[in-house]
Amino acid sequence: MFDTIFSGGMVYDGEGHAPVVQDVGVRDGRVAAIGELSPATARQRLDASGLAVAPGFIDLHTHSDFTLVVDGRAQSQVHQGVTTEVVGQCGLSCAPLRQRGERLEMSAGLPADAARGQQWRTFGEYLDVLAGSPLGVNVAAFVGHGTVHRAVLGDALHAGEIEDIARMKRLVEEALDDGAAGLSTGLEYWPGILSSPDHLVPLCEAAAARGRLYSSHVRNRDRYYDLGFGEAISAARQSRARLQISHMQTKFGAPPYAGEHTLELIAAARRHGVDVAFDVIPHDWNNTSVIAILPKWVREGGTRATLERLKDPAVRQKVKDNPAPMLLIVKAQQWERVKLLNAHANRALIGTTFVEIGRQRGVDPYDAAMDMLIEEGDDAPCLMWATQSFSEREIELFMRESECAVISDTAALAPDGALAEQLFSLSGYGWAARFLQHYVRDRQVLTLAEAIRRITSLPASRLGLADRGRLAVGQWADVTVFNPEQIESRFSASQPRVYPGGIVHVMVNGELAMHDGRRTERHAGRVLRDFAR
Repeated sequence: MFDTIFSGGMVYDGEGHAPVVQDVGVRDGRVAAIGELSPATARQRLDASGLAVAPGFIDLHTHSDFTLVVDGRAQSQVHQGVTTEVVGQCGLSCAPLRQRGERLEMSAGLPADAARGQQWRTFGEYLDVLAGSPLGVNVAAFVGHGTVHRAVLGDALHAGEIEDIARMKRLVEEALDDGAAGLSTGLEYWPGILSSPDHLVPLCEAAAARGRLYSSHVRNRDRYYDLGFGEAISAARQSRARLQISHMQTKFGAPPYAGEHTLELIAAARRHGVDVAFDVIPHDWNNTSVIAILPKWVREGGTRATLERLKDPAVRQKVKDNPAPMLLIVKAQQWERVKLLNAHANRALIGTTFVEIGRQRGVDPYDAAMDMLIEEGDDAPCLMWATQSFSEREIELFMRESECAVISDTAALAPDGALAEQLFSLSGYGWAARFLQHYVRDRQVLTLAEAIRRITSLPASRLGLADRGRLAVGQWADVTVFNPEQIESRFSASQPRVYPGGIVHVMVNGELAMHDGRRTERHAGRVLRDFAR
């Protein structure tokens, strides 16, 4: 007797092998049998004829740290076949904190009571809060260097002295021992931008000692891309940590050969024993916070001090004259390729280009962006924009590399409830579908079997999840069933909260989160804390 049998589907094992038409039997939350199961009995038998039956998709890079506490249903992710998320990326995590109840940059501007009064300080306490929430997906969490830095130094304008780094390392060790899946850095962001390899290597050593992954949003991906990627590789080499380079596509302003050169740097590092892999976002739009465009001296003292400085015309002019902002597309004033992505004071403008926003306000688009930061007040870090900074050619170049995973760089959201007005990326409701539709079915960059590997067994292997990411007997029954001919993303800049087409069933730990294309009331996700060395 099985709990569920998926019968007659094209079964993809997640390891890149060609599919085989067979049945998959699930019992007690695990895959119990694969093969000819027509004589067997089951509480429910789901006809998968003509459909792909794959391991549940694993999103290796998300920013759902706080949104999952607020609304754990993860509607935007479950509806596109995601069964596991990895939060705490780009140096930003929800813990550790200096004190309980501290305002979080990861809160996305949501009110303090949005988390149902839950508070935490340590990383373990944060994971306990998550584990006590109804979760639509499994969750693994990285500890962020930026959050650790704030826990030790607050908003100080320096990366820390020897004793400060020792305290940071202890916090990272505690987080890893409490169940963090790895360490992340965000070296284009405050306060990661203050650090150097000497500050980061000791923290990476803590991850390496426990066999955990080091994930880095590197310092630069445009003019000095080689220094940015080289720094990440050097930190991994020195610390012996396994490195995952986050969303590796280079940005507007990089030379046309940057992608090929980056792959050469990685190949050389691998030849000398450095464990390096990487991932990409499956579209050419880059999303980030508006406040990240500001030089570090403007950010000293926290958000309120920053906004006071932006009221000074002289400060604004210095910001505009900054020769090396985070986004060179802004420096080049290509405002027609910059769209407002998330706002609270100006929600009606979401999806609008900054050319149009500047025209409506009668000001330079740069001034419009700074005005809008001020209008957001304490929520200024949550003002976000999307810039068309990536190259489709380079995305395809990287995808052809066998160690390239595909990620969302988004947050789990829902079109209703407390998160109804939130956005984190243009593709938050359709990144996986776009990958399988645009790059696999339409562009044929990868076979479907290989594409599935990039969002199942490959990220599971990088994390050290031995019992997820594959369809095999004994694995946890995280399963996504979809129609390869009908899967499609349906989001747009003007209508981003639209679920994709083609997803039929989604199972999480043996329970159906989606059945016949409809979301169920089941929330069987778990917090993952055990990672093989």
